[in-house]
Amino acid sequence: MHFLTLAMDKFLRGYGEVYKGNLTNGITVAVKVLRGNSDKRIEEQFKAEVGTIGKVHHFNLVQLYGFCFERDLRALVYEYMENGSLDRYLFHEKKTLGYEKLYEIAVGTARGIAYLHEDCKQRIIHYDIKPGNILLDSNFNPKVADFGLAKLCNRDNTHTTITGGRGTPGYAAPELWMPFPVTHKCDVYSFGMLLFEIIGRRRNLGINLPESQEWFPLWVWKRFEAGEFAELVIACGIEKRHQEMAERMVKLQHLHVFTPQVLASIPLTNKIKENRMRRLEVENDESNSKSGEGKGM
Repeated sequence: MHFLTLAMDKFLRGYGEVYKGNLTNGITVAVKVLRGNSDKRIEEQFKAEVGTIGKVHHFNLVQLYGFCFERDLRALVYEYMENGSLDRYLFHEKKTLGYEKLYEIAVGTARGIAYLHEDCKQRIIHYDIKPGNILLDSNFNPKVADFGLAKLCNRDNTHTTITGGRGTPGYAAPELWMPFPVTHKCDVYSFGMLLFEIIGRRRNLGINLPESQEWFPLWVWKRFEAGEFAELVIACGIEKRHQEMAERMVKLQHLHVFTPQVLASIPLTNKIKENRMRRLEVENDESNSKSGEGKGM
């Protein structure tokens, strides 16, 4: 680790401590130090991060510059994200971002996930998409980070098996807690849960709120289905000029969280790559026409 100088300020992240440092060429970096050289979990996390994010490069993925693998030290050197993680701006009143910027962050995050799923030689499933793992650079461009639970998957296999629970409660897809094979769609579910927190600027689970509002995603969709979108807009503090954008996001959230079986016929990733997220809506025309044909037979 002689090639960099570590600053004294550190912060906890994932399974390790992260230090701010500088390479000899002056570039500021974040150094994630994993503790416990005999801990199997630490070993697995290190291999997962190097084996996934270490092999790919995308603007919306945090870049791994290098790593150290010694008997008493496991460290990962990442690009430094000046503005920290997204959760700092969603759940703290003193640090807020405008709705348009939050929308851009959602789009950038989706592009990063799409790249992992569709454009890598081997598909990468992240397994832990959440605000704390979306880092923001000096211009608030989002970068998907923390690949300690990630897994490479052969594209010929539609499902993959996992050992033990993965992800974070509140964001993890239900199938991750069951003894069944899973697909990359579990990341899409987590992204949907992330969108709910972006639109509401609150945690999805609020134990101090009335029971009817305790689980935010369900409350949002009940209001939307009942034609009470105006109530939702007021509750979330959404300005009138952003209402159309918010409505599209609510539809997208529903598609990912409440009806995951639809994902196979309306792929998220293809639309993201075409930069058409702002136009995303539940496209029922084709399914309706097929339904009409069936009734006529």
